[in-house]
Amino acid sequence: MEKFNYETNGYNREEVNNFVQEVIKETEGIVSKCASQKEEIKKLKEQLSHYANLEDTMKKALLNAEKAGDNVKRLAREEADLIISDAKNNASRIVNEALLKAEKTEQEADLLNKNIKIFKRKLKIIVEQQEAIVDEIETLELVE
Repeated sequence: MEKFNYETNGYNREEVNNFVQEVIKETEGIVSKCASQKEEIKKLKEQLSHYANLEDTMKKALLNAEKAGDNVKRLAREEADLIISDAKNNASRIVNEALLKAEKTEQEADLLNKNIKIFKRKLKIIVEQQEAIVDEIETLELVE
């Protein structure tokens, strides 16, 4: 605190006026600084609001991306299950067709074996008949 000199009519007027001028300057400086700080606070609040909005937007985008990712995973699993199911059905069909074809081939082989046996018996009979004819020809030649 400043001390003023006394004069006849009170304090030294010049000292008081100088002091008041300094107080006014300091007060104006404080008021100016306060106004600039208020302006800076206002700008910072606007930036904070902007960043808060960006954060909300990013959160929403992240949630949407997670939902989309989950959806893609779910669809991929469903498609994989469908492919596996189709593959199993196709495999079963192929195996069944192969079994039927094998059974048919086996039946054809059995039929061929039976035909071969029949052919052998008939050929044997024919050979025996031809042998009998050859024997008969030999005996016929002797008789003349």
